[in-house]
Amino acid sequence: MRVYNFSAGPGMLPLEVLERVQKEITDYDGSGMSVMEMSHRSKPYQKINDRTEALLRELMRVPDNYDILFVQGGATNQFSAVPLNIGTQNRKADYVVTGNFAKNAYKEGAIHLDAAVAASSEDKNFTYIPELTPDMFRRDADFVHICYNNTIFGTRYVAPPDTDGIPLACDMSSMILSQEVNVSDFALIYAGAQKNIGPAGVTLVIVRHDLTERADAKCPVMLRYDNQVKNKSLYNTPPCFSTYVVMEVLNYLKERGGISAIQKVNEKKAKKLYDYIDNSSYYVNSVQKKYRSIMNVPFVSPSKELDEKFVAQAAENGLVSLKGHRLVGGMRASIYNAMPEEGVDALIAFMEKFKKENKA
Repeated sequence: MRVYNFSAGPGMLPLEVLERVQKEITDYDGSGMSVMEMSHRSKPYQKINDRTEALLRELMRVPDNYDILFVQGGATNQFSAVPLNIGTQNRKADYVVTGNFAKNAYKEGAIHLDAAVAASSEDKNFTYIPELTPDMFRRDADFVHICYNNTIFGTRYVAPPDTDGIPLACDMSSMILSQEVNVSDFALIYAGAQKNIGPAGVTLVIVRHDLTERADAKCPVMLRYDNQVKNKSLYNTPPCFSTYVVMEVLNYLKERGGISAIQKVNEKKAKKLYDYIDNSSYYVNSVQKKYRSIMNVPFVSPSKELDEKFVAQAAENGLVSLKGHRLVGGMRASIYNAMPEEGVDALIAFMEKFKKENKA
């Protein structure tokens, strides 16, 4: 029996995609072999690589002056790759710290250059996004770094900040493809696939072409954007199977009307869940309403003991991976693209039942 998987990552994948992959697992497109067995230099795999890039460019309307890369190491690897590639002119970068991953990106950046915290929401346990203005950033900074959606704390930017021309680098790992964004507002976008666009193993990088020629001379070869661009992400053996599944997810999104269509579904799912929490007088979400994520919804019950009981009983009812992150506690429902509305309805029904049976 399939369960509703509310994991923050790896997240659930569309059942239709999984079934398509299952069908092709031993013989992809008449090749007589699995994608897992293919040479990354073979024509069948290069076709997959090209198709994945073309689909992403179409769905996100990526301009021609941006390169699309599929690399390894997760978003965490990009915490080093970003400063080593685009932070080399003045060796300065400003970071906005709005959660755990944004903070880790800043710490890693500080190893490689003069990193400064332009703003932070840590004073209120990352329950909001700071209001940002251009004067908060150093004019000679090589880039400003933000994390658009904060998986652990359940916040998101309403809009990208105005940096007055300073290149904006953005970690979009937990919201990529969930809502429309204007790629031109960013100089660089990166995202680990395992939350919203595919299985773990592949990381997406979208980088403006003029920034790919700035790599530090000591930047490791596998982290150099110019090297990956020159080799079309095939410098060494890439995560072939993960990239293939991403291609199928992108096909799935295109067949369903693209990002604008899935955004409407995501907003509807999130509104249902937040409305129930706000009207329950039992569950609490502490994020300022303006900045609530539509992908990750943390909440708590009246006590830690009830939180533990909730998570255990929810799993028994086919609602899994609802335990909140250790930094927040309680519960967290990650309702990525692949989570059907029926899954959110099932969660709300269980929440109501649990409330009635466990009144504080």
